[in-house]
Amino acid sequence: MYEEISGLLSTLEKTNKPYNIEKIKDAYAYASELHAGQRRQSGEPYISHPIAVAEILAEMELDTDSICAALLHDTLEDCKDKTDYDEIRRRFGDDVALIVEGVTKNVTMHLEDKEEAHIENIRKMLLAMSRDIRVIFVKLCDRLHNMRTLAAKSDERRRAISLETMYIYAPLAHRLGMQRIKQELEDIGLRYLDPIGYGEISAQIESKYGKTQNFIASARKVIEEKLNGTGIPYTIEGRVKSVYSLYRKIYSQNKNFDDIYDFYALRIIVNTELECYTVLGLIHELFRSVPGRFKDYISTPKANRYRSIHTTVVGHDGIPFEVQIRTVEMHQVAEYGIAAHWKYKSGEKSSEDIDEKLRWIAQLVESDESTRDPDDFMHSFKTDIFHDETFVFTPRGDVISLPLGATVIDFAYAIHTAVGNRMIGAKINGSIVPINRVPENGDIVEILTTSTERGPSRDWLKIVKTSSAKGKIRQWFKKEKRGENIVMGRQEVERELRRYNRPYTDGDRDAVALAVAERMGISDVEDFYNTIGYGGLSVSHISGKLREEFDRRIPQKEETAPTAVRPLARPKNLKSDSGIVVDGARDCLVKFAKCCNPLPGDEVVGFVTRGFGVSVHKSDCPNAVRGRTDPEMAGRWIEAHWEDEFVSRENENLFEALLKIYAENRLGLIADVTTALAEMRVTIISLSTGIGTKNGDGAAINLTIGCKNVSHFRSIISRLKKIESVREVVRGFGG
Repeated sequence: MYEEISGLLSTLEKTNKPYNIEKIKDAYAYASELHAGQRRQSGEPYISHPIAVAEILAEMELDTDSICAALLHDTLEDCKDKTDYDEIRRRFGDDVALIVEGVTKNVTMHLEDKEEAHIENIRKMLLAMSRDIRVIFVKLCDRLHNMRTLAAKSDERRRAISLETMYIYAPLAHRLGMQRIKQELEDIGLRYLDPIGYGEISAQIESKYGKTQNFIASARKVIEEKLNGTGIPYTIEGRVKSVYSLYRKIYSQNKNFDDIYDFYALRIIVNTELECYTVLGLIHELFRSVPGRFKDYISTPKANRYRSIHTTVVGHDGIPFEVQIRTVEMHQVAEYGIAAHWKYKSGEKSSEDIDEKLRWIAQLVESDESTRDPDDFMHSFKTDIFHDETFVFTPRGDVISLPLGATVIDFAYAIHTAVGNRMIGAKINGSIVPINRVPENGDIVEILTTSTERGPSRDWLKIVKTSSAKGKIRQWFKKEKRGENIVMGRQEVERELRRYNRPYTDGDRDAVALAVAERMGISDVEDFYNTIGYGGLSVSHISGKLREEFDRRIPQKEETAPTAVRPLARPKNLKSDSGIVVDGARDCLVKFAKCCNPLPGDEVVGFVTRGFGVSVHKSDCPNAVRGRTDPEMAGRWIEAHWEDEFVSRENENLFEALLKIYAENRLGLIADVTTALAEMRVTIISLSTGIGTKNGDGAAINLTIGCKNVSHFRSIISRLKKIESVREVVRGFGG
């Protein structure tokens, strides 16, 4: 009856661990019964897949419940009419049921699909991982076997599954330190995503290995002769760099094959840390070391807990190779990562040790609780699993690992929440630095704090990089500034609703907001405003929902033409040399609207303010267009135009005009722009730059200049368009 799992049982027996074999057999029998009649696309009986997944877990020496969960992991998804969570829990216990459910909830996850349903699957996986890390062990082994058997899928499915693997599962395996699984996932994924590149690298590996295979054997012999005389127990392994690792260096980093110094590696495994450093000294006696190619990950472990010494040396025949030196325990962690700490240990696990190594998952889940914005969550998820690392030190010498690009604020919150909340400044290597400074490897960072918790600034949310810091900042504002958050959140919603160009009441606003809140699982409108106010939800993400609810409650009327402006009674005793004629009167008190900055020669319209004369707008100003369709303001718009003589003559006073320049980002661009304006004797009032154009790339330059009239403005635009790499020059509107 158990012939199908004979290989699995044999692997378990070889481990000499006290597995509950009867429980594993029962799990197999139940899974076999449920999957009866089901087949994979390859034509094999479906049960072959869960058995293969269980065998991979058995090779990692994971515990009985992990093996049982692997055998049952597809039953809730594919046999839902035959079993359920409660039945699995009754038969095999809470842990097995939790793992199976955790895996089941995430089988449809897709990275590039930004739909909330798919991103929610990632949230659920992290939550399940935070409760029991064995969820991801089973999921990774499930994905590994699926990748091994991907040939049975269509080309489209192979590419889709490979892409998901490269962007989600391989980085997760790396973050958990499970290098053996990570490398196989990457190599198989590359084979289907870029078969030509995969073939080229494989051919180069075969060619180089064929020419130099004797070299590694001779180097190994030299090292063994040296170590045998020391009495240090050791094991030596050799390896050739994986296809995907070489692919990244050659194609992504634009390196030549001969520039890769760690193509070959010898791995020396000893018993103690002291022996690691002793062996390092012996290696440097035997071979010449390559400068800048030494890394001590024992004293400074990677974020995924990887520990080893790496040194690159040159063999006696001139070929460089890498030597990795580690203990047996370090080697187990390097191969299987956190799973090495979950090996069967008489049914017990070191929970404190594991909790420390999984702190990043808990931090990401904690951050998740502070935000309802899926795009923000997805950004945090990518940052936490994809990041390169920066190692910095506290003044006491403790090592803190941060994502590359993280700031001193991230550092403060990585130490402790209270340190971040009390932070008023920072020092790097003894010198005070701005709070947005990014520390570099080896920097000593000291956080300056107050004696009382004054709290973070809202601007910090735009500065910090880590999900942990963002979550802690949001939690502080959520707890300490609820009233302020509600006001800010309400203002954000109002700002969005005003864009729809229809009048609404405060009651309409709250009704729309409440409807959107309920769609997102928030029952109280003030809680909704609070969530927006502390940064847990962005209005840009819910703008579509706001528009839907707004249209439902305040239907769009037939297109309303701008209301005809009404004549204005001529004010008395008011003098103005502005050049504006308001309803036939030249002596009205007028001011020029900052939202559109009208110039002499523009078509304009006037708005009667309360106590401050007439505000003059361009006729196509968004505020004017919107206001003239608003019944509450329509009666206050009046006719206005520039006096002909004023437009044509040379005016002493200059008028402010806004310009937006979209261009390719290059060195000297701003200098060329300012030089051109200086040559035309144009005054620059303000200048700012940004990344991005209307097409989403390049540079954007925002200028406020002094201008005489529309004709002068057009000549300025014409001159700026002739500057190299300038794509477009347009007139802007202010705020």
